[in-house]
Amino acid sequence: MASPSPARPQRSPDEVEDIILRKILLVSLTPPANPSPAVAYLELTAAELLSESRPLLALRDAAERLLIDRLSLPDPPAASPSPFAFLAAAFRRAADEARKISTIRDAALRARLAASIAHLRGLILSYARIVAGNPDTFPSPPNAPHPAAELLVFLLAEAADPLDPTPAPGAPPPPGFIDEFFGNADYETIEPAMGELYERLRQSVEKVSALGDFQRPLRVLRRLVGIPNCAKALVNHPKWIPKNQIMLIGEGRVMELSSVLGAFFHVSAIPDREFASQPDVGQQCFSEASSRRPADLLSSFTTIKSVMNGLYDGLKDVLLILLKNLDTREKVLDYIAEVINKNAARSHMQVDPLKCASSGMFVNLSAVMLRLCEPFLDNMESKKDKIDVKYLFCNNRVNFRDLTAINASSEEVSSWVESLNNEQAENNVSGEARFVESQEATSSGKNSTSPLLSKGGAPVRCPKKENFSFICECFFMTARVLNLGLMKALSDFKHIAQELARYEDDLESNRAIRDQGGGSPQLEQDIKRLEKIVEILSQHKFCYEAQILRDGAFLQRALSFYRLMILWSVNLVGGFKMPLPSECPKEFSCIPEHFLDDAMDLLVLTSRVPKALESFALDDFLNFIIMFMASTSYIKNPYLRAKMVEVLNCWTPKRSGLNSTASLFEGHQLCLDYLVRNLLKLYVDIEFTGSHTQFFDKFNIRHNIAELLEYLWDVPSHRNAWRQIAKEEEKGVYLNFLNFLINDSIYLLDESLNKILELKEIEAEMANIVEWERRPSQEREERLRVFHQWENIVRFDMKLANEDVGMLAFTSEQIPAPLLLPEMVERVASMLNYFLLQLAGPQRKSLTVKDPEKYEFKPKQLLKQIATIYVHIARGDKEAVFPAAISKDGRSYNEQLFASATQILWKIGGDPKIIQEFVQLASKVKAAASEAMDAEAILGDIPDEFLDPIQYTLMKDPVILPSSRVTIDRPVIIRHLLSDSSDPFNRSHLTQDMLIPNTELKSQIEEFIRSQQSRKRTAAESAIGEAEGADNMVE
Repeated sequence: MASPSPARPQRSPDEVEDIILRKILLVSLTPPANPSPAVAYLELTAAELLSESRPLLALRDAAERLLIDRLSLPDPPAASPSPFAFLAAAFRRAADEARKISTIRDAALRARLAASIAHLRGLILSYARIVAGNPDTFPSPPNAPHPAAELLVFLLAEAADPLDPTPAPGAPPPPGFIDEFFGNADYETIEPAMGELYERLRQSVEKVSALGDFQRPLRVLRRLVGIPNCAKALVNHPKWIPKNQIMLIGEGRVMELSSVLGAFFHVSAIPDREFASQPDVGQQCFSEASSRRPADLLSSFTTIKSVMNGLYDGLKDVLLILLKNLDTREKVLDYIAEVINKNAARSHMQVDPLKCASSGMFVNLSAVMLRLCEPFLDNMESKKDKIDVKYLFCNNRVNFRDLTAINASSEEVSSWVESLNNEQAENNVSGEARFVESQEATSSGKNSTSPLLSKGGAPVRCPKKENFSFICECFFMTARVLNLGLMKALSDFKHIAQELARYEDDLESNRAIRDQGGGSPQLEQDIKRLEKIVEILSQHKFCYEAQILRDGAFLQRALSFYRLMILWSVNLVGGFKMPLPSECPKEFSCIPEHFLDDAMDLLVLTSRVPKALESFALDDFLNFIIMFMASTSYIKNPYLRAKMVEVLNCWTPKRSGLNSTASLFEGHQLCLDYLVRNLLKLYVDIEFTGSHTQFFDKFNIRHNIAELLEYLWDVPSHRNAWRQIAKEEEKGVYLNFLNFLINDSIYLLDESLNKILELKEIEAEMANIVEWERRPSQEREERLRVFHQWENIVRFDMKLANEDVGMLAFTSEQIPAPLLLPEMVERVASMLNYFLLQLAGPQRKSLTVKDPEKYEFKPKQLLKQIATIYVHIARGDKEAVFPAAISKDGRSYNEQLFASATQILWKIGGDPKIIQEFVQLASKVKAAASEAMDAEAILGDIPDEFLDPIQYTLMKDPVILPSSRVTIDRPVIIRHLLSDSSDPFNRSHLTQDMLIPNTELKSQIEEFIRSQQSRKRTAAESAIGEAEGADNMVE
């Protein structure tokens, strides 16, 4: 029978603790029997313990010495872990040992060991923080990673998600390590480690696109800012607001390239040609888009929208956490303000990509700011009163002072702010003390002092007031960010789309030239170059579309913001009511123009994006537009007022495709009372915009007005309002409107018809194939380019001409009276005669083109409309002045013209009733022409002083021009003043009420007419008497 094995000697508590601590630290205090490269023999430490008469045991009181000596081992081999990696592993071993001792039955021993392990864990974490902040504290093996890099790997691994596009960069940290590393440390301890960590975190997303792996670093950032000391370390980081300079790079771009947050905001689908990100979104998602299936494109759009919204939400969380922390809030607002101020040049037409941050960054910032605004956008009626207009001029954070005001010069803005200051000083006896106090104050708005330049050049300071609310600051900062971000990007998108269309036209034209036998080596090179440009622009266009236009929620948030902007702006003038106060309040006139301009631009764009306006209330926008679109005393910029019409035009059911928009125009009293009136006024005002392109701009603007007016004419309530305005303003704005409508019709149709003749000339050249192919290829290419250019001009001009003639046709039926006024009737008759001559005269066949519809040229429709206008005016002609006016037109009128037009009208199927009345009018015109000839014969030679100096016709109502003292016929000068408010002889200012009746000359003219008529009558009677006498003699 075997003897029992001897019992293992029971270890003392010291020995148990020694074993556990040595396991955790991987150290030995005695020469190991079986050396392991992982376990370090601390020979010197053991000698020190022996010299101190202490046992060679790793106990709690020696733990820190053991840890330091373990980390301080000289010349660690390349395969050994770095100090930080060793400490992290030691933390894991400590956790393992802590779990194991839970099975020890001896409660006292278990408590002792737990306390020792906890003490050692604390030491490990403490030295891990020291190493992370000061990598050179302990020796490291060759090529060891920076502790911050190792810490970032832990953070990224812990933040991993199965849906991330790439796997985690390393193993996760020991459980609890990250929480205890950051959570139990004070700021001074953690701050050194955070500097390098944030820099490496920034580098991890540097040049990463929307398709890259930015989600993990963003989750890490989100986690870090949730730790108060880490958040504080972030806003105190040297690269929170970078002060460094980069050669050839502007401050605005430096904010994006160097700041910690800038790298995250740079992540985008929008291309950045100067600092490209990878993967290339355009190349990967939209290359050769024309050959891709629609489902593939839709999938790309959905993916980009999804990942970008993830970025927006993450960055919003980061900023919101920092804003809620009183220790970091001010610096967050400072950061946003610096991004805005240093990128103010992004509002320019041409943006230097080396000086300013990218569109991608600012679109991202726009989306994030809109998310921060959401709480007060949901309750805007109750929150708009917290938005203080004085912030624009009295904050020291964001610069609004260099922006163009809605209706005030910079001097007027300064004067107004100075008056605010004086008013405050009068109400405050201790004004100087308050000023000193304000210099020292800090507030959420930093509204201490805000120097402006007064008229004399001295600084103007704003009065002290209570702190501006966060709502106020967030509102105005968002307005600036949207202007520099979302709205600028939308403008860029529009230009890219226009440029793409232009290059596609050029490419199509070049291919057409090649197909028509005009090929040459140079042409082939041009085609390849254009194909490459079209491909790049197409990719860029799709990238913008994917990130912005396909994100309906983004656009809806922006619309909500600008609705609040409109409500707040209207509040400055007393709310939604008409008429507006006669004097524009300074609070309104001094706000930046782009606040309202951006609102209109966004409305135009969203009106053209399918479903973008669905379920969105537009009533406030409509009322705002009606209030301000015709008010030059409130909104100076005519182009801004023109945009308002463009918005309304986009909302017509025909353009919007939404039946719901019809109620906007038909159910609002403000709309019914003022819309037509203000449209007519704007049609007149837009003649002079002050721009060097005003002549061509007015046609585009009036095109929108004409389309909207045509729609409103079919709405009975608006048609009635139109008729009432025509009656009330027959010699006012309505007469001006008709004058410009006629001017435009003549110019556009004349230009179009002349260009058609030139197009026919080139068509004839190309039809002669033999002669055409003999020409040099370059000459043929040039002629074809001219041909396509003129095609576009004719198409545009003819479309506008059709609109103008159409408007004259439908308005003349119910409102003919203004067209029959003395100052208008001859001009209207001349216009109609000229159009009739072109469409029915001998030269009409020269206007025949191969494809008239291609150019919007509809001669049959035009002729019918011209005949209709003739008839409508004739129906309203109670005093028979119209036939005489038609017959007086010596340039275009002849009897045969009306006969020819009648034949064509029957042939093309005109309205029989209209044709019959047109024939009757022709008879009256013929009779009037005969009467005019008789009258001219009666008057004989007319004295020069009785002739109008411009028309050389006998004056009927002579008036004296006050400046030049020239006498002129009233209808002639009034017709001139409808287009030009100046004396035609010396260009001095002139209005109708300044005309001086020349009663003496008028009496002389009337006496002359009577005497001539009497003389002719006497001569006729004498001739009759002589004839009768001769007859008697014969008898």
